[in-house]
Amino acid sequence: MKSSQDREPGTTVYDHGGGVRSVEVPIPDNPLGHTLVYVVDTDRGPVLVDTGWDDPASWEALAEGLTACGSSITEVHGVVVTHHHPDHHGLSGRVREASGAWIAMHAADLAIVRRTRETRPDRWFTYMTAKLTAAGAPEDHVAPLRTAPRRALPGLSPALPDREIVPGELLDLPGRRVRAIWTPGHTPGHVCLHLEEEHPAQLPGHGRLFSGDHVLPEITPHIGLYEDPDDATVTDPLGDYLDSLERVGRLAPAEILPAHQHAFTDAAARVRQLLTHHEARLTGLLSLLAEPLTPWQVAERMEWNRPWDQIPYGSRNIAVSEAEAHLRRLVKQGRAEAVAGSEPVRYVAV
Repeated sequence: MKSSQDREPGTTVYDHGGGVRSVEVPIPDNPLGHTLVYVVDTDRGPVLVDTGWDDPASWEALAEGLTACGSSITEVHGVVVTHHHPDHHGLSGRVREASGAWIAMHAADLAIVRRTRETRPDRWFTYMTAKLTAAGAPEDHVAPLRTAPRRALPGLSPALPDREIVPGELLDLPGRRVRAIWTPGHTPGHVCLHLEEEHPAQLPGHGRLFSGDHVLPEITPHIGLYEDPDDATVTDPLGDYLDSLERVGRLAPAEILPAHQHAFTDAAARVRQLLTHHEARLTGLLSLLAEPLTPWQVAERMEWNRPWDQIPYGSRNIAVSEAEAHLRRLVKQGRAEAVAGSEPVRYVAV
């Protein structure tokens, strides 16, 4: 039996043993390179964990990968989506059209998909303009949103799932025991999937975990904000993520099967690394907040994988979202507070 690192020659398929394989589905123009779409054999045909980006080359890779697995797109029984991002959910609709497969997603991300499908382009631009202005973004960054043509944006019509994933329950995978573990943080409805079966390699631990983007071997997942413009609830996505990490650590799976990079063992060690990383980042932010700063100013001063002036426009928006997620965690912990009456809002250590 091939290990999780053994690659079948001439294909982009990895055999993880026990009727589980993964297909590298490319992400166009993205440094991540590809999404690992998992193909799980069941008594009624293959079930996919995620599907990859909606792009012709990605579709071709998925189809070729399923053929290499001894199956085809038309035989797919179901699609379980770990979260709503387009490199995971993008091809779900095409798979359903080709096979009649069901699509399952957690209710929190299903709500985002519904909202995205109903959002008019002008409303999206208005919302983003208001959010960035409130975060203290300079006018030269916000101006393109004010003047951009109000045409339909890519990714604003994702497929609407027809099944809801209920945390703690077994999924409808005939002949398999796969339990949904709700792991919010990267998105509100992110789920990991616990394959409650003996590991083929008999490694110590409890089954295997399809981790989506929640736990990756070398990358720290983005923690951002996914809020309903009509809901004033102040969320704490980083707090949700840290709690979810500890839940995965207690689960102690024998192997992690992530959506990017490669499969790995010792989930507990990786969880500890991620918890330590975020605590160090929170502590570092406190030193920055010796003076009141807006979320934009905090993002400018945070450490990223490149200098701020080299970060592309869209990635700056993501960075500001992550900065605000960390600021909200500090406020909830009582380590920082918003300066009363400041506009745009500024935060300071307490």
